[in-house]
Amino acid sequence: MYRKEIKVVDCTVRDGGLMNKWQFSDEFVKGVYDACVEAGVDYMEIGYISSEKAFDRKEMGPWKFCAEKDLRRIVGENNTKVKLSAMADIGRIGFDDIPMAADSAIDMMRVACYVHQMDKAVELAHHCMDKGYEATINLMAVSKVNEHDLEEALADVAKSRVPIFYLVDSFGSMHCESIQHLLTKYQEALPGKEIGIHAHNNMQLAMSNTITALMGGATYLDATLLGMGRGAGNCPVEILIAFLKNPKYRLLPLLKAIQEQILPWQQKIDWGYHVPYLITGALNEHPRSAMAWMDSERKNDFVSFMKEMHDYELLE
Repeated sequence: MYRKEIKVVDCTVRDGGLMNKWQFSDEFVKGVYDACVEAGVDYMEIGYISSEKAFDRKEMGPWKFCAEKDLRRIVGENNTKVKLSAMADIGRIGFDDIPMAADSAIDMMRVACYVHQMDKAVELAHHCMDKGYEATINLMAVSKVNEHDLEEALADVAKSRVPIFYLVDSFGSMHCESIQHLLTKYQEALPGKEIGIHAHNNMQLAMSNTITALMGGATYLDATLLGMGRGAGNCPVEILIAFLKNPKYRLLPLLKAIQEQILPWQQKIDWGYHVPYLITGALNEHPRSAMAWMDSERKNDFVSFMKEMHDYELLE
């Protein structure tokens, strides 16, 4: 099982924040950070880096912006082996919003884009690299992308200096054959680049799909504490660490953070496997409709939601 090139990336704060607008206490974020340090996790994605022109700080918590003063309040100088990452969405960040890496606690910028934004994603990733950051490109909603458009996007990435490209199951709709197909396609199109995997759990396959990618050669593995993340959540990092049996990782600190920090949030926000998320995953649709249904008084009326989504699918 031991492969020294494997990197585990904890996305608890960034992906989990999609369920509560990143309104986490410092105690929570520090608890996750300390757990990552003690567990030997390679990267902690502490949030998004976003323009304050695009979002309102009165509505969004600090981890939508990752301002330096907020980062330093949690990690200090971060004299640990854990590297920090932040995600940048195309269209929601300007070049001037990104400080020089030498002046930031962030080590890696992960650029998230849709297929029609690939040229902009490459440009932003190069800008981050020129400022001293590690960089990845995360192509979202790939399960909706046709082969021609995907091949054009991969050709742009192949010509770029960006060293890491992510296979992202945005809707939790993929199974192992889909992962294998895309992973092979990415590897053939992007020789010399590393591939990451970011899986959602709508169909209870996030862990399975992560293992499939790992066995196929993916080296960056995203996961979250107790699977905390948007909608159905993500691959649980504690299960991934237990599976890897890699001596550089420790399970106990993760369990401590789940017990002390994550479990209380289960009483406040409703992430994880639920039938409405299964339905959107099975239909290869964005989970926003399921999230809205889960916030309604009809959250357990699965039949009505299925009928509503089926009618929606016929209209598409």
